Amino acid sequence: MTVLRVDATIQGDRSASSELADVVLDHLVAAHPDAPVVRRHLGRDPLPADAWAAAVAAGATPEAERTDLQRQGLATAHQVAGELQEASSVVLAMPLYNWGVSQHVKTWVDLAIAGAPYGARLLEGTPTVLVTTRGGAYGEGTPRHGWDHNTDYLRRVLAEVWGADLTVIERELTLAGVNPAMDAFIEAGALLHKQAREAAAEAGAALAARRAA
Repeated sequence: MTVLRVDATIQGDRSASSELADVVLDHLVAAHPDAPVVRRHLGRDPLPADAWAAAVAAGATPEAERTDLQRQGLATAHQVAGELQEASSVVLAMPLYNWGVSQHVKTWVDLAIAGAPYGARLLEGTPTVLVTTRGGAYGEGTPRHGWDHNTDYLRRVLAEVWGADLTVIERELTLAGVNPAMDAFIEAGALLHKQAREAAAEAGAALAARRAA
C-alpha cells in the first residue's frame, strides 16, 4: 500500500507547489512513518519525450517485431501506470505553467493511459490530493479569468477519467513578493499562502485517517 508523490515543478527548492505537497505528505507520514513512499519528480527527471509515441506504436506492433525504442517506451508506460494502480494514497504537486499543464505532466498522463488497458480507472476510489499553484490571479473578475487550462484538465483526468477521490488545494499570487510588478498584492498573497498551508495540513490529516481506517 504505497503513497505516490509526484512533483512537476521546475523551480527546485523555491517551488510553491512542492512546499504545499510537503505539508500534506509530512502529516501523512507523521501518522504512518512506515508507509512506503514512491516518488517521481517530473520536472527534475522528466520522462523521455519520445516514450509515449513509442509506447503507442508498440501497442500496434506484434511483440516480436517491436523496436528497442518501442519496448522501452512500453515498459516506461507500464511503470507509470503501475505506480498509480498500486498507490493507496496520492499526493501531486502540479503548478500552472504558461496557462496549462507542463509538458512533463502531459507526457506523464499520456504514458499512464498508454500503459494501462483502454479506459482503465487507474485511481478508482484512491484518496488523491492535487496541489496546484499559480503565479498570478485567475479568478472571476480578474484579467486572466478563464486562462487557467491546468486545473480543470487535471480534475477531468484524475477524477473523471481515472476515478480518484480528489481533493484540490490551490494557491494563487505566488509571484507576489517575487516579481516587483506584483508588490501591491503581497498582503493578499500572504493570506492565500496561509490558507493553502492550512488546507494542505487538513488534507494530509485526512489522508492519514483514511489510511488508518
